[in-house]
Amino acid sequence: MSMTLTSEASPTETTDRDRLLASAVRLREEVSRRIIGQETVLEEILLALVAGGHALLVGVPGLAKTLMIKSVSEAMHLEFRRIQFTPDLVPSDITGTEIMEEDQASGHRSFRFSRGPIFANIVLADEINRAPPRTQAALLEAMQEHRVTVAGETMTLPAPFFVLATQNPIEQEGTYPLPEAQLDRFLFDIRLGYPSPHEEVAILRTTTSVETVKLSPVLDAKQAVQLQRLVREIPAAEPALWYASNLVRATRPDQPDIPPLVKDYVRWGAGPRAGQALVLGAKAYALLNGRLAVAPADIRRVAHAVLRHRVLLNFAAEAEGVSVERVIDQLLETVPEPKSGITV
Repeated sequence: MSMTLTSEASPTETTDRDRLLASAVRLREEVSRRIIGQETVLEEILLALVAGGHALLVGVPGLAKTLMIKSVSEAMHLEFRRIQFTPDLVPSDITGTEIMEEDQASGHRSFRFSRGPIFANIVLADEINRAPPRTQAALLEAMQEHRVTVAGETMTLPAPFFVLATQNPIEQEGTYPLPEAQLDRFLFDIRLGYPSPHEEVAILRTTTSVETVKLSPVLDAKQAVQLQRLVREIPAAEPALWYASNLVRATRPDQPDIPPLVKDYVRWGAGPRAGQALVLGAKAYALLNGRLAVAPADIRRVAHAVLRHRVLLNFAAEAEGVSVERVIDQLLETVPEPKSGITV
């Protein structure tokens, strides 16, 4: 039995949903006009956005992390703000501050709140690990709560609200690495690799000429919120939920019948939030591929992005060169997929 986007939906609902999905596909195509290669990274950014989560992008300088995020915002007709994290950045630089104003005629003084760059649809937190912990905490609290409290007043952030933070993995001196509990706030940890030889030549060709690629907006804020709602409406059957749960539980070294690499090299496994991220990411992937049910392959597709920053390795792993990617690979090989007989 197969399921399509037309199941149990009125013609009007199906038309609206198809139009939204077509816009999401065009979004990926539009951004790809400017970004050469990095198809997997672009897809994972889109999945995180559609799932209503935030993403951490990790890659060496020069891999177009900032350009990629800015291009997504341009193609979505959303308000975009960039915050360059530095050691002297304070929380009010992100959330905003009160400014005293004086009426020139009456001399009356009053305070006016000046909103910070956090009040935007897409926020780029560039080099988030360069700011001190209290400033990081201000951003991460806003990510979790979708609101900001200043001077006793609580203000809701615009919807959709999506934070993309970048980190440089090779320059850690003088930085403040995010604690594990704060890393858990990110739905995905997305890794950027070097381009292929042909892609690198294409990058050189396009970035050293006078031509610039202008992007056309294909999604607005209302459509983005509708897509996020559609994701949560996608059903996940019991076997799929059990599979996500089993994958997460298999990362914990105190559990029985765990893979050998987990037992020997994992210090701390993933928490329940990882299971939520697996299911939401799988729902987003299924939806963007035109399906109304979550398959085990959808969960496997997002497993690395969900688990790589939630599975903490011990010193033995570092000494023996065992990476978290290898541990996740063994998890996917070891934890059995559900057998339902239903194809999607």
